[in-house]
Amino acid sequence: MARVVLKNLTKRFGEVVAVDKLSLEVRDKEFVVFLGPSGSGKTTALRCIAGLEIPDEGEIYIGDEFVNDLEPKDRDVAMVFQSYALYPHMTVFQNLAFPLECAKVPKAEIKGRVQRVAGLLKMEELLERKPRQLSGGQQQRVALGRAIIREPQVFLMDEPLSNLDAKLRVYMRAELKNLQKEIGVTTIYVTHDQIEAMTMADRIAILNEGLLQQFDSPDGVYSKPSNVFVAGFVGSPPTNFFDCTLTEEGFLDAGEFKYPLPKDLAEALARTSTSNELILGVRPQHVKVYKQRKAEIGLIKAYLYTTEPLGEMMILDLKVGDNLVKAIVNPDFEVAEELWIEFPIDKVYLFDKKTGKSLV
Repeated sequence: MARVVLKNLTKRFGEVVAVDKLSLEVRDKEFVVFLGPSGSGKTTALRCIAGLEIPDEGEIYIGDEFVNDLEPKDRDVAMVFQSYALYPHMTVFQNLAFPLECAKVPKAEIKGRVQRVAGLLKMEELLERKPRQLSGGQQQRVALGRAIIREPQVFLMDEPLSNLDAKLRVYMRAELKNLQKEIGVTTIYVTHDQIEAMTMADRIAILNEGLLQQFDSPDGVYSKPSNVFVAGFVGSPPTNFFDCTLTEEGFLDAGEFKYPLPKDLAEALARTSTSNELILGVRPQHVKVYKQRKAEIGLIKAYLYTTEPLGEMMILDLKVGDNLVKAIVNPDFEVAEELWIEFPIDKVYLFDKKTGKSLV
């Protein structure tokens, strides 16, 4: 098994910088997810590691070996694509055996390894079927098996579950995570689905426009986002944001409301921000909603815009001036046209408006 190290990895397509000075280390046996929107550079970075794209700058190490100059077949990695890429004229057994036959592994050993991988993926009864006789989930298992059977140092997976239906994706997430832990292979997994990333990864590398935004545990990117992009991208419904001005009196003035800050926090913000222009963020899960005004200072008047019942919870869409604020409440919450909301000080995020970076 092996770690993967990227140092200032850069890949351009004409004037477009797809990956921009990406540096990170994937530890041995770690499951790392590259997460980001379309065009963020995550698949390009994965293809550079595989050797399917040649970087313009930077270094790639697999194990402790510099692999920039190695052909894909010599990098000892196995890639699982979004399309299963199975050979339609071959049986499942033949699809699994094919990489070993190319490597001239003895027939007796091939048979044993195919049987072992089929048992691991619980598909012994599928070995004589052809791909057209398999469901999407079964085809994905065969694609995974073809990667596993090579016993590579690293698995590279490019949105392997995106073609499955929602129910099967949930099932396969758990199966894939358990399988990775069981065989202990270093894995880099690309997705734009934050639920996949949060539930499967040991650490998540969040990319946007080719730049690494944050590389942290799932809890770290959720609870301590490094900037406005991460705070807005991770979490559903997305974080509520308000442009604010830090006043000399220690308030955040958002126009429609003033948010009081503890004195020490206001002083710290004045020292660390590039100006008095800040962004206040609060997740819908952390917005407290009241039907009547309470004695606490800092409550904000809001007007009900619409509701989104989701069974175990309800999302309220509230208007605060021109801002649409989302809040999550219990499904039996009695709504009213006029409500009061609170942003607990220990749950808010504060960002420098100029740089977008987190201040607290």
